[in-house]
Amino acid sequence: MAPGGLVVRPHPQVSLVLHRRSVIVGVGLLGVLVGVMVAAACLGQTFVSPLQVWRTLRGEDTPYALVVGELRVPRIVVGALVGGALGVSGALVQTVTRNPLASPDVIGVGHGAAAATVLALSTGAVASPGALPAVSVAGGLAAAALVYVLAWRHGMQPSRFVLTGVGIGVALSAVVQLYLTDSELEAAEQVKLWLTGSLNGRGWEQARPLALVLLLALPALVWASRAVRPLGLDPETAAAIGVRVNRTRLGLTVLGVVLAAVATGAAGPIGFVALTAPQLARRLTRTPQLPLLSSALTGAVILVAADLAARTLLPPLEIPVGALTSLVGGPYLLWLLGRRTTR
Repeated sequence: MAPGGLVVRPHPQVSLVLHRRSVIVGVGLLGVLVGVMVAAACLGQTFVSPLQVWRTLRGEDTPYALVVGELRVPRIVVGALVGGALGVSGALVQTVTRNPLASPDVIGVGHGAAAATVLALSTGAVASPGALPAVSVAGGLAAAALVYVLAWRHGMQPSRFVLTGVGIGVALSAVVQLYLTDSELEAAEQVKLWLTGSLNGRGWEQARPLALVLLLALPALVWASRAVRPLGLDPETAAAIGVRVNRTRLGLTVLGVVLAAVATGAAGPIGFVALTAPQLARRLTRTPQLPLLSSALTGAVILVAADLAARTLLPPLEIPVGALTSLVGGPYLLWLLGRRTTR
């Protein structure tokens, strides 16, 4: 029996260590997520009772088929998937950089996605809005790859990686701002709306590919849940016990970038979820490493709850969920900075 944990052996040659508190927290977060999703399906300009929501989801003929089945439920599913992907991505990036203030935006994913979207809109390379998610994913991956190449010097130092990402992000932000000041009003408004990050109008066409990517990433996530443990040690100690530090960091970085890129492609750049979810999950579970599953559930809860608030705070107006998460996440970032300064 591991201290504070339970050893599970699904196979004679395979053993897993389950942290008791992590299991309890995970079950609790799952219950909270279900509750928030039910509330999001019920609340809005039109209130729908939980019974009517259930009947609609079962396919029965109800007057709420459009509101619940076509508008709210797909949006809730996209929010949960995007929040989960951002939570895991933030945990992986913070593990690699060993910095609780790091997030996928720091390594240029969001800025790359924004720049690629702007370029596609300005040149007319995108024939339909449905192709924009693929463009933003490609831009996010390309930006992160550029950061990695420029930061590599006989290995990847986390501090150099973060600083390079900040520099690339500033340059790409300048490209976006330059476009916004010298473009047609309609195109500029479209870009501004995308840059705020929103779940408005999101449906099954965004949920299906995102769910498919997360399903395909499950084996990599299982590997990552074990790979993050030795990275909590200093690089010399990790290397001494047989860990290939640079390869492990590269693998975790690629996985985190892919998750952040597909999330950004589905909903636009939504700030601070990837930053806050892993730290909140760690405080709840009290584990030495950032817990991936709890980070995913925390991110999903944060984003679904934030989108519910964005829809209902100022009816009939709707606040972009990215603006709301930034409004809440800004003070949290300042609090984290204050904690690090006082240590």
